[in-house]
Amino acid sequence: MQRRAFLASLPAASLLHAQSPASPVFPYGAVYFRKSNPPEEDWAADHKLAAQMGINNFRHWFMWSAIEVAPGKFDWRDYDRMFDLAAENGIKVTVAEMITAAPEWMYDQLSHARYLASDGTRTDSSISGSSATGGFPGLCLDNEDARERAAAFLTALVNRYKDHPAMWAWDLWNEHAWPGGAPPKMLCYCDATQQKFRAWLQKKYGTLEALGKAWYRYSYADWSNVHPPRSFGGYPESLDWLEFRTDNMFRLLQWRVDLVRALDKRNRVTAHGIASTLEGLPASANDDWRSASHVDSWGLTWVASRKGSELWKQFHALDLTRAGARGKPFWHAEAQAGPLWMQPQVIGRPREDGRITEAKDVRLWNLISMAGGATGILYPRWRPLLDGPLFGAFGPMGLDGSVTPRAEMAGSLARWANANKDVWRSRPVRGDVGIVFVPEAEVFNFVQQNGSTKHYAESARGAYQAFFDSHIQPDFVHLDDIAQYPFVYLPYPIHLKEASARKLETYVRNGGILVSEGCPGYFGERGKVGTVQPNYGLHSLFGARESYVEFTPDLLENSTFIANGQQVGSRYFIQQYSLAGGKQAGSFSNGAIAAVEHSAGKGRTLLLGAFPGGAYFLHHAPATRLFFARLLEWAGVKPVLQIDEPAVQARLHTGAGGSYLWVVNPTHATRSVTVTLAAACNGATELWQSGIPAPKVTGRQIQLTVQDRNVAVLRLG
Repeated sequence: MQRRAFLASLPAASLLHAQSPASPVFPYGAVYFRKSNPPEEDWAADHKLAAQMGINNFRHWFMWSAIEVAPGKFDWRDYDRMFDLAAENGIKVTVAEMITAAPEWMYDQLSHARYLASDGTRTDSSISGSSATGGFPGLCLDNEDARERAAAFLTALVNRYKDHPAMWAWDLWNEHAWPGGAPPKMLCYCDATQQKFRAWLQKKYGTLEALGKAWYRYSYADWSNVHPPRSFGGYPESLDWLEFRTDNMFRLLQWRVDLVRALDKRNRVTAHGIASTLEGLPASANDDWRSASHVDSWGLTWVASRKGSELWKQFHALDLTRAGARGKPFWHAEAQAGPLWMQPQVIGRPREDGRITEAKDVRLWNLISMAGGATGILYPRWRPLLDGPLFGAFGPMGLDGSVTPRAEMAGSLARWANANKDVWRSRPVRGDVGIVFVPEAEVFNFVQQNGSTKHYAESARGAYQAFFDSHIQPDFVHLDDIAQYPFVYLPYPIHLKEASARKLETYVRNGGILVSEGCPGYFGERGKVGTVQPNYGLHSLFGARESYVEFTPDLLENSTFIANGQQVGSRYFIQQYSLAGGKQAGSFSNGAIAAVEHSAGKGRTLLLGAFPGGAYFLHHAPATRLFFARLLEWAGVKPVLQIDEPAVQARLHTGAGGSYLWVVNPTHATRSVTVTLAAACNGATELWQSGIPAPKVTGRQIQLTVQDRNVAVLRLG
C-alpha cells in the first residue's frame, strides 16, 4: 500500500501520535538504523510514517567501529540525525551500545587484545551478518587497555545523548552474545584472560597446593604454570573454567551497567538475551536470571522462522525470560515481522513454519508475546536490510519503505496496545508447576557430552511441553526461588553441588512437593561420583537407594517404565532402587523399582529412575503426556484454568489493572472454546477481536469463539 493511501486510512487519533506522553504506555517499534541501512534519503519520511502508524520506539545500533573512525575522532552525524528525527516525530530512542564492534584501527594498535581461541587462532575483524559494518566480534576486554578504550567510547556516547528529549533506554551488550564457543575453538585464552582466571582460582582455593589437589595436578611450582583446559573430560578444571568464564562475562556486564549509571541516573538500563539459558550457559554464559539481575528490565530475541512456530516454543521462551526477570518488566526486543529465506536454520522446514510471514502471523506472534507477559515489542528491522546474508529479512515494511499488510497489522497492534493502559498493569499468574533450573546440571552435561547440552535442554523442554500440551501452565524457576511453588519438577539433575542438594531438601521438609528425574546428584562436588546413591544423603529424602544404574544413552533412546499401569517413555540412563522408607510407584520391564514415593518433613517426593522429559521431547507419546498430567493430581494442585480445545492455549493475567484472559488460537481455522476458571467471574468483555459472537459467561465457564491465528483478549468482571 502506498504511504499516502495508508495514512488516509488511519483513524484520526493515530495522527496525534507525535503529541503522545514522554513515556509510551507500551513501547512498540523496531531496530531502524544500522549505519548502511536504510537509505539516507528516506530517513525523514520513514520516521514521519512510523509515528503516524503508532510506532513509538526505534532502537539503533551505535557501533563503535562506525563512530570512532580514528583514535579519539568520532563521527556522530548519522546518529545525531536519528535522535533529532525521533524527537520531531514523538518517537523514543533505545540506544544499543555495540562495543562488540571494535574500530578497525584498534585491531592493529591493540593486536594482543584480539580473542585467542583454544586452538591457537586469533580473531580478525569481520563484517556482521546483521549489518554491513566491520569490527566484529570486538576485542577481549580482559585486556585493560582495550577496556579503557571501550570505556572512553561509552562515556562519550552516554554524555552525548543522555539528555536528548528522545532518549529512552540504554540497551547493553546486544543479545548478551558472548562469543565463548566450545572446544576445539573456545574463547578466550589470551594472556589477560588467563591472568584473570588465575586470580579467580586463587580467590576460590587460596593456595596453589589446594588448587593442585582439587585439580589432580600435583606439580605446580608457580601460579604461572596454571592454564585453562583446552579439552574437557568432566574433571574439576573444566568445571572451574566454565564457571569462571560465566562469572567473568557478568563482571563485564556489570562494568557496563556501572559506567552508564554513573553518567546517567535518569534513563533506564535494559538488556536482552535469546532465551538460551537451557542450552547456552556453558558455552556462551546465557543465564536469564543473572542477566536480568543487573538491569532495570530484561528481554529476548525470538524469531519464529529460526526456532519453529510451534506454540509451545514461543511460550517457553517467554516463560523463561519472564522467570529470569523475577518480576521486572520484560520486552520482546526482536520479534519477527518479515520473511527469512536462505539461513541454515530454516532449510528443509515447510513454508508455513514462519518462513514466509503473513499479516496474520505478525498478529499471532505479537499477541502470544503479550499473553506471555511482554510489555514492549520491537522488530529486528523496520525496513529490511539491502545487503548481506540477512537481506530482506524480518522487517514489516517493504524494501522501499512502503506499507505492507504486515506493517498495517503492526500499526494496528501498536495503537491497540497503547490505547489499553490497564492491560499492562496486570501480569501473568504464577504457573501450576515450576520446572527447576539448576545451572551446574547443564554445565556438567556440557563437559560430559563433548560440548553438548542436548540431554539437559531436551529434558527441561520436554517436561515443559508435556505439561503445556495438557493445558497445565508450567513456569521455569531457579533453584533459589523454588519456595514460591508448592510443586516443582527437577529435570536431568545428574550433577548437583552440595548446596543445591541442601536447598532441595529444605524445600521438601518445609512442605514442598518435589518430582525428580533419575540420578539426582550422581556426580557431586568437582564431578565426583558419590558412593551412596542418591548422593549427599538424598536417599533419606527420597526413601530409596540405588540398586543398579546404567549409563548407555545409545541403548536407552526408546526405553520405558510402568507407572499407573501406563508405559511411560524414558531416555539416556536408568537407575533402579531398593526401598529405604519409601513406597514403590513404578517399575521397569524387568520388575525392578523405577519410581519411589516418600514423605519427608512436611513435604513429599517422587523419585523417578528415568528421564520422561527427554522422552516426551523426542516422541510425544500420549501415555507420557498423561503421566505428566497426573503428576498435578498426585501433587494435589488444581490448574489455574482448563480448556476443552486441544489446539488452543490460554493465560490468565491479574493485578492492579484487573483480570484478563488471553485465549490463543494458532490454527488456520476459527475455534469455539470453553475455558473453565478456578473461580467464577461476573462477565467478560472482548478487547481485541470484533465482529464475532460475544463471550458467554456461566459461573466459572467462559464460552467464546477465537478467529484463526488470533487471540481473544477478555477483561473479566
